[in-house]
Amino acid sequence: MLRKKRSLEANIPSSSMADIAFLLLIFFLVATVIDVDTGIGMTLPELSDVDPPPVSKDRMAAVLINENNDVLLDGKPISLFQIKSTLKPRIISKIELPKKKKLIVSLKTDRKTAYHAYISALDQIKMAFFEVRDEYSNSKFGMKYRDLSDEIKKQVKDAIPIIISLAEPEAVK
Repeated sequence: MLRKKRSLEANIPSSSMADIAFLLLIFFLVATVIDVDTGIGMTLPELSDVDPPPVSKDRMAAVLINENNDVLLDGKPISLFQIKSTLKPRIISKIELPKKKKLIVSLKTDRKTAYHAYISALDQIKMAFFEVRDEYSNSKFGMKYRDLSDEIKKQVKDAIPIIISLAEPEAVK
């Protein structure tokens, strides 16, 4: 009687596979950078029971974006990317005035306004203020705003404060 030799099969030991998979999982969890969207950084004013004082029309720039993403500045239609160039002369004209006479930009949207149109309009408004600050600091101090000392930056901020009113959207009836 001849017996067949059983050939030994080559096996990869799988007992440590779970350990290796667990270590790889831990490695990728620790090594992966997850980008967290922090949203728009804005400082909201304190809640007040006192009604705000009336604002004169020459001090106010009203930007309205309707549900079709059409932009109106003081009731006149303009392109989204014309906001900056239209606001800059108005901001410049108020530089020498006291703080209570500076330009207020009111941004109002419809509830159906696209988010990108709102953000683009807000960016255009802020860019108008930032460019005026740069031009003012360059003409008065010979440097861009970002290169100024903190004390001089405060003077420029007082001359050109960024006053943006984000009006509440109205309900569509």
